[in-house]
Amino acid sequence: MALNKLKKLMGMEETGEVEEDSYYEGDADSALKDADKFGNKMILLEPRAYSESQQIADYLKKRSSVVVNLKRVTSDQAKRIIDFLSGCVYAIGGTMQKIGVGIYLCAPRNVNVQGKITDDSQASKAQEDEEVDW
Repeated sequence: MALNKLKKLMGMEETGEVEEDSYYEGDADSALKDADKFGNKMILLEPRAYSESQQIADYLKKRSSVVVNLKRVTSDQAKRIIDFLSGCVYAIGGTMQKIGVGIYLCAPRNVNVQGKITDDSQASKAQEDEEVDW
């Protein structure tokens, strides 16, 4: 009996498939409320000072992923921010990946990050070796 209620709640038919229409029903407000409850937000931040790194750590503690663009801080401040965030990510069991020059993805444990973005310097070396002109 509980299984049937669960199937109804999830919009599953007798065959066990989810109806496509029921998946897309609902408004944006309810989707945002669900994102707040379950921590599946993606936050984009451009800190301008080291003091803003605590805000990034707070988002990670709330189980939200954070993309950090460090192009607006000095190189010394960027290094301090990365060191701080590395410790935070380690403490919560998350991951941190460089996704561009001065851009990092910090993800908590509940977010599975797949794939890897190659460094531009590695790509330029490979391109020089092949001598391919675009």
